[in-house]
This record gives sequence, C-alpha cells and structure tokens, in this order.
Amino acid sequence: MKLLAIEAATEACSAALLVDGEIAEKYQVAPRQHNELILPMCESVLAEMQVSLQQLDAIAFGCGPGAFTGVRIAAGITQGIALAHDLPVASVSTLANLAYQAPVNNEQYILASIDARMNEIYWAIYQKTHTGVECINHERVQPATGIEPLSQTIAYGCGTGWACDGITLQALTQLDESCIDAQALPRARVTAQLGEQHYQAQQLLAAEDALPVYLRDQVAKKKVQSS
Repeated sequence: MKLLAIEAATEACSAALLVDGEIAEKYQVAPRQHNELILPMCESVLAEMQVSLQQLDAIAFGCGPGAFTGVRIAAGITQGIALAHDLPVASVSTLANLAYQAPVNNEQYILASIDARMNEIYWAIYQKTHTGVECINHERVQPATGIEPLSQTIAYGCGTGWACDGITLQALTQLDESCIDAQALPRARVTAQLGEQHYQAQQLLAAEDALPVYLRDQVAKKKVQSS
C-alpha cells in the first residue's frame, strides 16, 4: 500500500507518504506559505521513500473544515495528481484528524475544534474506536457560546478552537486543563493513516469529487433555501 497525504487546512502545512505501514512526513507551521511549501514537501517524502507518483495506490487530503485558502490548495493539488495518475482519493476530515491524535481510550469522547475566525469555531464530537474515531454529531461552525449542553462526557479536548474560547468550552465539558491540547493541529501523517482506512473500506472518491468542505457555505445555503 502506497498512499500520499496532503494537509494544509490550518496554519500547519504537511505532506506524508505511507508505504506498507511506514510513514515519512514533512511538517511545518507556516501561515500563508502553504502554496510554496506543499509540492516540495510531497517531492521530499516521495524521494525519501524512493517512490514515484506512478507507483501510488491512492492519495488522501485534509478536506476541511479549516482555512479556505489552505483547503483549496490541498484539494487542487490532490485533484491534479489524482487526475494525472488515475488515482482514487480519500477525503479526510481535519476534525477527525485532530480527534485521532487524542490520547484517550476506546469508547471515550473527544471534542475537536478549530478556530474559524469571526468569533466562531469549527467543532464536532468524536468517539474513539478500536480502529480510529467516529463522528457522533454533525461537524458544524458556530460561536462556542451557542453550543447546547452536551449529553456525552468529554474525555479530551483538542485543537485551536480551545485557544479561541477555552473558557466557554471548559465550562461546557468540565475538562481539566491537563486534558486539553489547544495547540494541536492536523498532520499529514494522520491524514495518511485515516486515508488508508478509507482505502481499505473502499470509501474513495474520483478525482473530480475531491472537494473542500466549507461549513460556512453549507450554513449559507441552508439559510437561502429556507428563506
């Protein structure tokens, strides 16, 4: 199994190559430099593992939610490589990426969140499983103060949304600071691992269907349709 992964939805930019369980990754926190960095990162991990684009089985990308520009860059490069080399695509949520990194036990719940600017956060609740994580509510964007009381006991909080309005989220979840990582960012090595799971489950897309997830666009469309 050879899978290239791209993640650029936040201030962190990274590329990873998974080859038969082994992963090489290039990662850098570099706001507004993703367009310059991502292709050299891809070339670097391919060279490190001595794999060509023609040898890939699939490509995965962080589809969002996240910064519009970064998500568009990741989607565009993914589509280009997939079309040129006839590769299937695994579309991986950036919130799932964060939740997968959380150091929790099976069946425990994680509130993953990314700063969405404009006093809003992207967020969702994930449950740890023996193979990965499962989203148990719809990913959404809203002010943290607008989140209704949760029915789940949250074991861990991660992502920059916790830095955006950690006081509100802590009050909501009753989490101790030791169970929060407000600096966590999505990484391509996790995109690769989750992408491999999509591949094994045959949850893949054609290149032209590898599109960004813009939660704000979805909210806007719903408002227009209901008006």
